[in-house]
Amino acid sequence: MRHLLPILLLIATPLKAADFRLLVGHGGPIMDAEVSADGRYALTASFDNSVGYWTLGSDAVTWLDGHAAAVKTVIFLPPGRAASGGDDFAITLWDLATGNDARLEGHKGQVASLAVSPDGATLASASWDGSVGLWSLPGGENLAMMSGHGGVVNDVAFSADGALLYSASADGTIRVWDVAARAESRQLVHHGFGVNRLLLGSGWLAYGAVDGGTRIIDPETASEIADLTLDRRPILALAAAPDGSEIAVGDGEGFVMTVSTETWAITGDYKAAAEGPVWALAWTGDSASLLAGGIDDAAYVWPAHNELDAPIMATNRRSFLADPEAMSNGERQFRRKCSICHSLTDDGARRAGPHLESLFGRAAGSVPGYTYSETVGALGFEWNEDTIDQLFDLGPDHFIPGSKMPMQRITRPEDRQDLIEFLKENT
Repeated sequence: MRHLLPILLLIATPLKAADFRLLVGHGGPIMDAEVSADGRYALTASFDNSVGYWTLGSDAVTWLDGHAAAVKTVIFLPPGRAASGGDDFAITLWDLATGNDARLEGHKGQVASLAVSPDGATLASASWDGSVGLWSLPGGENLAMMSGHGGVVNDVAFSADGALLYSASADGTIRVWDVAARAESRQLVHHGFGVNRLLLGSGWLAYGAVDGGTRIIDPETASEIADLTLDRRPILALAAAPDGSEIAVGDGEGFVMTVSTETWAITGDYKAAAEGPVWALAWTGDSASLLAGGIDDAAYVWPAHNELDAPIMATNRRSFLADPEAMSNGERQFRRKCSICHSLTDDGARRAGPHLESLFGRAAGSVPGYTYSETVGALGFEWNEDTIDQLFDLGPDHFIPGSKMPMQRITRPEDRQDLIEFLKENT
């Protein structure tokens, strides 16, 4: 269930070695990030099914492997623990000293966000099954699955005293829950478009929505304090500086905006990614830098007030976003359906799926070092033209029930055949 591997942590970028660093080693986009309260450690959640546990300022990272699908959210827990959630509908509790894990089940959809109560005794979860979960710590006993939203739940946040829990949903609302009663207290906001992220501060609540709406409101009365909405959408990340002086906002068009919490004036606004979204944002312990992630396989650390003219993230276009007219149909099928999880050769990189080198004639579930689901390990067939055709004709969820592969099909026989020919030539 786990794989511990030290690798190089900080690699200076060619832009400005003193200020810009990369956290390298993931094999998929970075979906979430958090820095520990003491500023010494960081967590990153990735599409490669893993969590990276980084010692900032050193050359060490520990890989926490236990999820069966993309990891979408990660959070530090006291003392010396962490929690993560993802597309496998599960929450995993991690002992950061040993890498040991415990799996919490109960949701029936993606776990999109986690929050821990100020006293460290309760974990809250937001899920795409439309529910808000409450779990006791340290053991992880399920206390409640609270329903009321009319859509997927994207985010949760505790009040400063831990008595209330706020949740944001694709139904366009922010709701308030009484933690002790384990029941909805009231609806605070009805935005009209889905609300992706929320953030609670001292006397204010910030939220970001699908339509780009970015607003600061009073968490008691819902009266507007500031409207920070720009012509960019959707809002995907919100983070507060440890000293409380600023918040950072990341969006789907690759911008990062920083805002003063005293005046609600914009203190910085810059293009942080050449292409794709900013999904992950976290401030470093000194409130001077941001840890960010998006469509790249690496996380980035740069000064919070970035004055570079050039973008930093995603300067090289991902293969699955390449111009379809510049590829054969077989390559196009691979780039769009397979390349985010699989490499054609054994390049040693971490990926959500095993490499495809020497694929034809290879027994299913046989790549050394890759952790397969129990279903795949017990199949006993080999990959060939027929089995690959069936995989994409029926879809992985039917051809290999219980596998880690996402649900997808290639319905046209000629497209499946072109993919097979491409794989034969390139693996």
